Order: sequence, then structure tokens, then C-alpha cells
Amino acid sequence: MTDPADTPALPSPEQIQTLFFDAARSGHDEAVAALLRAGADIEGADARGYTALVLASYNGHRSTTALLLDAGAKPEGATDAQGNSALMGVAFKGYPDIARLLIARGADVNYQNRAGQTAAMMATLFRQGDILDLLIAHGADLSITDMAGNTARTLAMMQGNAALAEKLA
Repeated sequence: MTDPADTPALPSPEQIQTLFFDAARSGHDEAVAALLRAGADIEGADARGYTALVLASYNGHRSTTALLLDAGAKPEGATDAQGNSALMGVAFKGYPDIARLLIARGADVNYQNRAGQTAAMMATLFRQGDILDLLIAHGADLSITDMAGNTARTLAMMQGNAALAEKLA
């Protein structure tokens, strides 16, 4: 008979969740899948408010983002503590392939964070023209204003980006 002291302790649910976030952030698909099978909460958030989907997408891991979406992660359920969606994160980080994936899986191109900003505003602020074009092609409403009354166009003008402001007119 095996001595119980010789049996390794299984990770607690909290440890599983922490490992899950780390795996998503690092793009380790096999670990993400295993931790989901072990009971990780796909919609759970870490101490900073990041879900696994936000972590994977913000860090440019397309395959991990797809795996999480296939496993049931909700593109609109995934926000950080400021209310930024996964799509907003890739709009400022500059990952058009992940933006396409999120949009194809139902991400709202007009979703607004707590400051009223949209993915189009993020793409404008961080000069991500390819993503801005993608958002516009998928119905981004360029008339939406943030809490300060800015549209994506006014943000472009404030940055002195006349070409982008003209594109957004």
C-alpha cells in the first residue's frame, strides 16, 4: 500500500487558474487545453482583471486565442479591469490576424470600454491603419464619442495625423 505522504498533492483550483493564465499569456496551447480539462474557469479573471482570452490575444498568440474561442470563451465577455476587450487590445498592439479572428467569432467592433473608447479609437491612437481598415470594413461606427467627447477622427487630429483624420472623415 502506498503511503499517502508519498502521493503528490494536486494543484488547488486557484493554482490551476494561475497556471491557466500563465499558459494563455505565454501561448502554450497544450497547457491551456490541459488546464481547461483540469477545471480552469475559461471566463475567470486574474488580479488585474484579465481573462485568458485577453491575455492570449494581447500577447499575439493567435492559436491560443482560437483554442480559447473554440472552448467557449466569449469575445465580449473578455475584458480587462478598464473594460478593454480582447479586440481593443489587438487594435492597439497591432495583431490584424487576431483581430480578424475575434471579429469572425462575434467580437463587437463598436464595444466601448469604461472611458467610452472603441477599438477604432485604439487603432487610431496607436496608428494601426490595417486594423482600422478592418474595423471600418466590419461596420465600426466612427461617430461614437468617448467620455471626453472625442471620435476616432478627433483623436487623429489631436495627434497631428492629417492623413488618418482625412481617412476617418
